[in-house]
Amino acid sequence: MTKKMTLSSILKAKGNKPLVMITAYDALFASLFEDSCDMILVGDSLNMSFAGKSDTISATLDQMIYHTNAVCSGAKNSFVICDMPFGTYTNKDAALKNSIKVFQETNADCVKIEGGIDKAGIVKHLTSNAIAVCGHIGLLPQSVRSEGGYKVKGKTNQEALSLIADARAIEEAGAFCMVIEGVKAEVAEEVAKSVDIPVIGIGAGANVDGQVLVFSDMLGLFEAFTPKFVKKYIDGASVVRGAVQNYADEVQTKEFPQEIHTY
Repeated sequence: MTKKMTLSSILKAKGNKPLVMITAYDALFASLFEDSCDMILVGDSLNMSFAGKSDTISATLDQMIYHTNAVCSGAKNSFVICDMPFGTYTNKDAALKNSIKVFQETNADCVKIEGGIDKAGIVKHLTSNAIAVCGHIGLLPQSVRSEGGYKVKGKTNQEALSLIADARAIEEAGAFCMVIEGVKAEVAEEVAKSVDIPVIGIGAGANVDGQVLVFSDMLGLFEAFTPKFVKKYIDGASVVRGAVQNYADEVQTKEFPQEIHTY
């Protein structure tokens, strides 16, 4: 069992070691990831990966609390981040009320908030009230409908400067780390250099302070589409299909159960 990360050890990792973050939504998979990953993100991506939704917006606070509790139960020694779902932090009061609910009803170590300068005041309000915050800048999944799709950021000099300003605002508001998603690699590198807190990339190149992937993507379980930034470390869907087919064949031929499986 590895030692659980803390806010201090995560901050100290900046410039010293790349941080490993992965998503999880249940106790079983969380327990499998615990020894290899520094942080587990209970992402609102769960509604895309497992509920068949086209985006993350339908996730609710009650759903996130349920899944965060499951992850915390399965990975008691992991630093767990709870994604704040769409509509739960539209203003300071709502953000604090809903974040307090997460902290009171789960063992989450922090919450994650999407947005840059526009959300810095909310992040500051949370961190001033004992809520640890992980930021999220760049491509914002909760804004996909208003932006007309998933669009890579940092393609222009103005976008690059805006991202750096976003990162600095979130850092100044008290966030201890942030995710940067869907950003040109050279821009993400400059963003990471512009702040003293770790910047965890997803689709943002290698020269940031760590990486995060949705576990069903990297295990090859989610087949609807594969983003360019995803590496499949195993063809999980084929492995599962093959195993289930073997089971079905053995049931039909009565090869299973054998005597060793019988009371």
